[in-house]
Amino acid sequence: MTRVAPHRQFLAAPIALVQDTGSPADLKHMTFTEVLTLTYVQDVLFWLMLVAVAVSAISGVLVAGKHDFDLFGMIIIALVTALGGGSARDVLLNIDVFWIHNQLFLIIAILSGIGTFFYARHHRISLNLILIPDAIGLATFSIAGTMKALSFGAPWLVASLMGVVTGIVGGMLRDIICNETPIVFRSTLYATAAWAGGLLFIALIKLQFDTALSAGIAGLAIFLIRMAAIKWGLNLPVFKAKE
Repeated sequence: MTRVAPHRQFLAAPIALVQDTGSPADLKHMTFTEVLTLTYVQDVLFWLMLVAVAVSAISGVLVAGKHDFDLFGMIIIALVTALGGGSARDVLLNIDVFWIHNQLFLIIAILSGIGTFFYARHHRISLNLILIPDAIGLATFSIAGTMKALSFGAPWLVASLMGVVTGIVGGMLRDIICNETPIVFRSTLYATAAWAGGLLFIALIKLQFDTALSAGIAGLAIFLIRMAAIKWGLNLPVFKAKE
């Protein structure tokens, strides 16, 4: 048993200490919570969250680029997009909000937003390219959200939905601030991709796949589903009441 390293303190499950990596034999008898509080798993989760925050801040600024917001306004958009989903998840799980507990995530979101703001002012960015960081953010946040919920003992179905919340709420808040219909309500397989990926991750963990490998496979699945849905216009059925 080792003490929680400072960089991952915001993630540690409420057992005070993060466990050292067990042997494959030990892992067979561990619960979701026990597996996901292993030291190396917490490292995977930490880096997933960092990447998700940075990429989501970038996508937030790019998506809101058609509005004439000043630098401060764009920083707010970056923060809302990057931190909104994780904040909602942590409030629902009744745990410390991740970026308040570790301000590195706040700093990364601000710097990513500012960097994107100035880069986009001097370089033309295709609208199609904007979809890529958005899909990456959706994938990384959804898997990270599922992992964190499991590590705090949430049931598997609840954890998968916490992954969806983590992946989509930031974008919803961004769109509301920009006075637009949230993309999750009008786009092709957005929340559906996030939920499918979260469930796939849980299934792989249950089948005793390596956690980092499971996260990579499930995250890639979310990204590919989202990209395929955009390319071929895949949608869920739309509700239309019979007249």
